[in-house]
Amino acid sequence: MFLFYYYYYSETRVSCGELGGNMLSMINVLGLILLLVTPVTEGRTIGVAPDPNTIVIISRSPEGPECNVCKGEASTGPCNTELTLREPANTNVTFTCSNPEDYYTVEVNRELDCTEIDCGKHDIHPEASLYPDFNRTFTWDMKVQGTRAFQLDFPEPGMRQIPPEETCPNKHTYTITTYQRTGPATIGTFCRNGTISTIQVQYRGRVSLALPRKMELNPSNFRVSVGPETDKLLVVNASLPWGQSNTEFFTPNYPKGIPTEDLVRWNFGVPTMHNFSVTFLQQTEPQCTSGTVGLEYQQGNKQPIKKLLTDPQPANQQGNFSLTLSNCVTSKAANAPGLSLKFSVSAFRSGHPHVCVVDLQNKEGLSLQIENTNPQTYCELRMDSVVKEKIIAPAGTSATLSFLDCPSEELRLTATKTIECKDLSSCSVNWSLLSIPSLDSCLPVPLQQFTWMLRVAPHGTIDLSSPEGNLHHSLPGQECNGSISLLVSEAGGSNIGQFCSLPGKGIIRKIQIHSDVNIAATPKSGKYLGQGKGPFFNISFSPEISESMIYSVSLGEASPALLATPNWPGGMQTFSTVSWIVEIPNQKLAELVFANISQPKCDQRHTAVKVQNLGSPEEILSRREDEKFDGKVSISRSFYLNMSNCQPESGHFAVLSKVTLYPKRRKVLGIVVGVVAALLIIMVIILTVVCLVTRKKKRQFNTRSSIYIPRGAPFLPGDASFPKSRSDNESHVYASIDDTMVYGHLLGESNNSESGPDHFNGHQVDTYRTFTGPMDGNPVMKETPADLELETRQSSEHFLDPSESFIPSRPRTPLGPQNSLRYEDRRMMHNELNTFKQPTEPSTIILSPVEPEPEPEPNNGTDCELENVYDAAM
Repeated sequence: MFLFYYYYYSETRVSCGELGGNMLSMINVLGLILLLVTPVTEGRTIGVAPDPNTIVIISRSPEGPECNVCKGEASTGPCNTELTLREPANTNVTFTCSNPEDYYTVEVNRELDCTEIDCGKHDIHPEASLYPDFNRTFTWDMKVQGTRAFQLDFPEPGMRQIPPEETCPNKHTYTITTYQRTGPATIGTFCRNGTISTIQVQYRGRVSLALPRKMELNPSNFRVSVGPETDKLLVVNASLPWGQSNTEFFTPNYPKGIPTEDLVRWNFGVPTMHNFSVTFLQQTEPQCTSGTVGLEYQQGNKQPIKKLLTDPQPANQQGNFSLTLSNCVTSKAANAPGLSLKFSVSAFRSGHPHVCVVDLQNKEGLSLQIENTNPQTYCELRMDSVVKEKIIAPAGTSATLSFLDCPSEELRLTATKTIECKDLSSCSVNWSLLSIPSLDSCLPVPLQQFTWMLRVAPHGTIDLSSPEGNLHHSLPGQECNGSISLLVSEAGGSNIGQFCSLPGKGIIRKIQIHSDVNIAATPKSGKYLGQGKGPFFNISFSPEISESMIYSVSLGEASPALLATPNWPGGMQTFSTVSWIVEIPNQKLAELVFANISQPKCDQRHTAVKVQNLGSPEEILSRREDEKFDGKVSISRSFYLNMSNCQPESGHFAVLSKVTLYPKRRKVLGIVVGVVAALLIIMVIILTVVCLVTRKKKRQFNTRSSIYIPRGAPFLPGDASFPKSRSDNESHVYASIDDTMVYGHLLGESNNSESGPDHFNGHQVDTYRTFTGPMDGNPVMKETPADLELETRQSSEHFLDPSESFIPSRPRTPLGPQNSLRYEDRRMMHNELNTFKQPTEPSTIILSPVEPEPEPEPNNGTDCELENVYDAAM
């Protein structure tokens, strides 16, 4: 039919081409084709390759349409409603209909015959690739010796038994069937996630897994092995779960009844410190032709307890136990009832729990968490009669908590308080103190950790400060010494650091954080927190800041002080920034040292460290991760330290800085030096003025031409001065010198002088007298009493009284014997008159009648010292 339609359609296309593309004719032809075409059934070929010892059975349901399955091609292979493949080879299977998955079922069977040899243990799992679009049934046939049983071991969490009419939630339903001499019997239907760990079935049986079409295979793999010798039809091992549970079980072939004279046994494992109870939910008694139905309970080495189906069953018992049900010889009548039983085993904790009612309705934002830290113990936690692995009592609720066999040292109690500010303008928690509240006294364990969860508005900042003094950042070498550790972290999990209040030692006045914050208080010594302790922090909410975090630091007298980046010694968050505003006291200098720096390799942007004085745009220091840091920075006033992170490719960004304060000694020293310099200048000026005045006075005394003492008598010539100095005129230059003019003033001092000392009233000048004495030896000077008398008289006539003159009195110069050849007049030793020449030699001395003698050059003394020498000589 399909080939005919294709041929007709081809011929029609040719005729349409001959019409020259007449559109109307084509539409008519297409309409005719659509009328003639009817649905056609196509075949479908599927390849399959069975595993060894595996049989694939493909069968059609009776209500399906006419559709056959063929081995190989449909035209050559045999076709039927059922096909069985046994060879482990690639085989093509062809269906004569296009949708065989709607009518066919595929069964994959595997046989394990262990009657002659021990097959060991086999892991059984179905093949997921076989016919995933079909309804599938995976079956495993097992056969052992007649006196033995095959054993099925199910992995955790085991299997649970369900009534035959039910299906498993995940559509993976297992059925166990036994084949006895009396015929096949269904052991039961099972699902995953149950208490049954092992099933032993006598002689031979089958395990099947039914899976609907297009269902993804997620099997519960199990292990099959040869079990022990047994006289029982079925043995079931079940382990009851921890805590309260209620599990249902069914007899084989329920509800029809177990085969005649067969035995069934259930072994139950009961958790420690649990009680169990057995309850018969539904049972039918058989019509016995011989013997009776037996019911027996066995616990360890105790004597077995026999009961009837109508007797009360064990309740509130402890320990593992087994239940054995034996059937009698039943009637073979068609309508005779069989032995069937549906019962439940419930387990619950023994002992008396500790009950506590917690009311959190009046404690805003406070929640509790309690957990068992030792999972190996028998502690049972309940909240409102529901067993919990961890109790969480939400804020604003009331709950009844139960603790059964829970040692307090193995429980952990933590509390959390949420403080939220959704609107900064109407926030009612500004400058609130964080303290640990009191909890209900019925709780079985003290508080071990308390956490404040601070939640701020999107454009807000959280401010943290100390309720007393300043905050202290706990760092290596400067740890907090309190009994409670306060860990501050961002809500995302990144730690900021541990802080505490240390009056007199803390340097942090305030911390501003531009994110949600968690503050966890934990004990440093001991295991528990004391309730009602605190306050620890003063919190407030303020408008957002430009940095991720800002520290306001007041150094005071604390020196040296450490400044660490958040999460030290770990790295800062990617693209985060932190700043320190550091106040320096007056009269102090700060030395900033980067003690420890960890730089990353940046993928995006750069890390940055900047230092600048407050109120000044000029940067003192600016460094990136690829630049070298200076050893230290000296800062004279309060400053601003900023650090920012990049997106690291490797490594992390962390900096530990140290600030040390020093007194401003250099400035004080400069002031002192300036004052001393000014005083020295003033002293030099005063000394200069004094010396100038002294020199002027000395010049007045130095206008005397000479001092000559005839025969030992002192004589002081009168003062005289020229209007011009010697350097301004040529009065000291002579072509020749007359001896009488030079030494004429000395003639008046002789005894035969008639004129006396007043003969020369003009300017006194030096004179020269030709020496006529002996040429060798010292001159001899004779001193008579008349000379002494004349000397005394002259002194009284020409010199003032010492009380009336500023020149001190001249001491008498001692003279040696005049008749001594060694006699020297020491008053002439340094005078130019103490120079002798021959009478015929010209005088080489140039004298000025008005010029005083040249002053001697100062050596190590001053003019004042020379003046004193002069006065002493007088």
